[in-house]
Amino acid sequence: MKTDLTVGTPPRYEPFGWHHWPDHFFMSYQFRRGLGETQEGGGAVSECFQAASRMIPGDLESWHNEWMIVADRNDKRGDIALREGNIRTAMNCWLRAADYFRSAEFWLAHDDPRRLPTFTRCEMASQKWLRHLNPPGEVVEIPYEEGKTLPAYFIKSPAYKNSSEKQPVLISFGGLDSFKDELWFMTGRGAVQRGISVLLVDGPGQGGALRRQGIVSRFDYEVPVGRCIDWLEKRTDIDNKRIAVSGSSMGGYYAARAGSCEHRLAACISHGAIWDIEKRFADRGEEHALAGHMKWVMGAKTMAEAVKIAKPFKLEGVLDNMRCPYLVLHGGHDVLGVDTVKLVHDYAKARGIDVTLKLTEAEETGAEHCQHDNPTLGQEIMADWLTKVFKIDQTKLSFVPS
Repeated sequence: MKTDLTVGTPPRYEPFGWHHWPDHFFMSYQFRRGLGETQEGGGAVSECFQAASRMIPGDLESWHNEWMIVADRNDKRGDIALREGNIRTAMNCWLRAADYFRSAEFWLAHDDPRRLPTFTRCEMASQKWLRHLNPPGEVVEIPYEEGKTLPAYFIKSPAYKNSSEKQPVLISFGGLDSFKDELWFMTGRGAVQRGISVLLVDGPGQGGALRRQGIVSRFDYEVPVGRCIDWLEKRTDIDNKRIAVSGSSMGGYYAARAGSCEHRLAACISHGAIWDIEKRFADRGEEHALAGHMKWVMGAKTMAEAVKIAKPFKLEGVLDNMRCPYLVLHGGHDVLGVDTVKLVHDYAKARGIDVTLKLTEAEETGAEHCQHDNPTLGQEIMADWLTKVFKIDQTKLSFVPS
């Protein structure tokens, strides 16, 4: 329902970050997410506020329209810059466009005819950017099941003086609604800066796997993670003894499940702790802002069915089997909840797992879900922890502006 632009509770700063439309909680949360990713290259602060200033609070059609304007502007400007030989400007524009297209797609219904074209433009912008990296990023399809594939981006780190050195790698997954084209701003950039290659993946229930192939989520995420490891092990430029996995948001469960069951992994990161997805979903009804997306991801027609499908998505009795070092990073004022973080950590610790817990708090910022208000902080915490696990001496790396 449309509302007047001048009516409503004024924006304010909260412990979890900038709250743009307090009367429209989830719309404000998604704006905070896009705004935070500007500092990782996923936009410009002024453009985000320009778009928001033209949106009608609570009107998701205006959300789509205004993000499309700034996305299209940057995409076209990048193409023009390329023709003029201004490669760095082109890359910057395409990276901004990719995240703007992601935001524009977010609230569209799964069967909205605009959804796939918007998602495709997001991918196209990302892939133009990838082609101009040094070394170039790779657009890949990980063999999955029944002839289907998991779309992914593979990006090597340029931080090594010896470019032939085998690199450790982080396999990165999103969660309920994040996908490979956003993961650069959430996990990828920080890893690559510190000498770790990244494989940014659309797993079951995510991105192109869901949108183009109808691959819905599954509780045994060690299967898609195992397919990614199989693919990596065929390469000659990867250190197969130093492969890690991270999962953000609902991916915090995916990563923990994989880390517990796929023992080729050398490290595991839950970027957001989830103990039991069935219980998480049970708190959401048909009127929840993300109900449509939850049903789509789970392959369900109703929320009751989604809750039933989610029954085996839990860590009890599973986390016991983790053998690798495990990081749990969670926002101390996560708007989606902080109640299960200590449970995940304490359960792991009681079973002798090498587990580290980091709760980000309001004063340091990054206290939002997956550090959406300050994703740079989240990346620094995760990537620095991973360099310690992988025994990477950062003083031996070559740091370049990126």
